[in-house]
Amino acid sequence: MSENQKYSEPIADKSPSNLQADCANCFGLCCVALYFSASEGFPTDKDAGQPCINLQPDFRCKVHKNLTEIGLKGCTAFDCFGAGQKVSQVSFGGHDWRAAPESAKQMFQVFLIMRQLHELLWYQADALTFASAHSAHDTIRSMREKTENLTLLDPNSLMELNVDAHRSKVNELLVKTSELVRAEARRGQKPSSGRPRSFGRGADLIGADLRKTDMKGANLRGACLIAANLKGVDLTGADVIGADFRDAVLSGANLTKCLFLTQAQISVAKGDASTKLPPTLTRPIHW
Repeated sequence: MSENQKYSEPIADKSPSNLQADCANCFGLCCVALYFSASEGFPTDKDAGQPCINLQPDFRCKVHKNLTEIGLKGCTAFDCFGAGQKVSQVSFGGHDWRAAPESAKQMFQVFLIMRQLHELLWYQADALTFASAHSAHDTIRSMREKTENLTLLDPNSLMELNVDAHRSKVNELLVKTSELVRAEARRGQKPSSGRPRSFGRGADLIGADLRKTDMKGANLRGACLIAANLKGVDLTGADVIGADFRDAVLSGANLTKCLFLTQAQISVAKGDASTKLPPTLTRPIHW
């Protein structure tokens, strides 16, 4: 296995029951706890704590299969990273907010906290799949265990948790991972006058034609890639944490070994059958 290849074993760290949404075991928390604005691709304006108009009594969405067709991009872009079922079945022991309305407000607040923790777990699990970051793996595993333990706290303790402080510690390890993986991806490349060595965090690449740009090992943290053309581009070793892929063209792009890619990012982009995805992500049905 070359240093830039991913391990195959850690896929279990992102098992569907752990870090991927399982709506069948959730009480529709994302459809209630979040604030919605119709201008942001949701069905209507909605206050936090108010159920969405499409939420059914069984906590399922009555238009879920048609979200893309009816233009609800805000819904397709959201991913709870498995926080919904954790809060529903673990934090609150399977007691839903309709049957126990006195717990509703706390449950919704805990969901917002849990979602942040599960997102951090996703990124840490992804970091462990890169052999080129092996020197940081032990520290990441230790931090991941701490993060997982936080998700098992009781609701009252979760409400008091300083998530920002914990995120800062995790981010230090994610940045270290990014540096190691991106350096390996760039190793041996010949200097190219047509490619910036680093785009830098938050790069404005709206509508950019990047088809002829060498993106291996690129720093795309927080980049705005709305409607960017990445057709056929190899993103091996590129850090895309927080990047905005809305309507980005990913046809034929190689995303199998880019860093910190999420299902939500893929769901709002424009790919096809030739787009190469990591095994932990699912090809959107609207592609």
